[in-house]
Parts: sequence; structure tokens; C-alpha cells
Amino acid sequence: MRIMAIDYGDRRTGIAVSDLLGTLTGETWVISEWNAQRLSRTIADAARDRGVERLVLGLPKNMDGTEGPRAEKSRELAELLRADSGLEVILWDERRTTVDAHRILTDVGKHGKKRKNTVDAVAASLILEGYLLSLGNA
Repeated sequence: MRIMAIDYGDRRTGIAVSDLLGTLTGETWVISEWNAQRLSRTIADAARDRGVERLVLGLPKNMDGTEGPRAEKSRELAELLRADSGLEVILWDERRTTVDAHRILTDVGKHGKKRKNTVDAVAASLILEGYLLSLGNA
């Protein structure tokens, strides 16, 4: 089963798609879109084009587990994605994924604009990896 993970941001949204077996990340990219409705349609189209069967959307939580305004925005996007794609949308705790993505990019020497353009895709990969591990697929 091919799975798509989404790291939703205000300006850029990271996307990661698993391989056909749902065991590892096969493709990543960033969508630059601030409008949630257009973003949802773009993601739904990409999911259809790639034969995705499930969406995993990062749910930003505070370190104490509470939810703030960003979590509400993610829940709203999840509803749009369900309507636009017809797919199941899993909300996945994404605490520390962006911090870890920045650390990974620092470790490989990516800085400045190169980092800005890839950090969201790396964060989406980390969301996907965590979800796949929870399934026992990775």
C-alpha cells in the first residue's frame, strides 16, 4: 500500500510518499501554497496520480501533548483532504519532526535557501517513517 505523509505549513507543505510496499520513503517534494482549499486539491491530485491509498497528516502538538491553533488548522485540512481525495486521513503526532529535520540538514551541510526549500520535505519523510514503523512495515 502506498502512503503519503504531509507536513502542513503556512507557506510550504512537505510531502513524502512511500514505495509500493509501504516500507520506505520513495519520493519527497514541497508544495508552495498558502490556501488550504487549493493545497488540498493539489495533494488529492498528487495522491491519485501516484496510487496513494492512505494519507498521514502531521498533527502539531505542544510538548505537553496539548493542541494549539496549528493543530486546529491541521484538523481542518484533514477534512478538506477527506472530501477531495476520498481517502482515509490519519492524524499523526509530529512533535519534533521539524526540529529533527533541521538537525539532519545541518548534519549534511545544507544551509540557507537550500535548507528552506527542503526542510518540510524532510519533516514529511520523518512523519512517514514514524507511521510506517508503527505499522511494523519499515
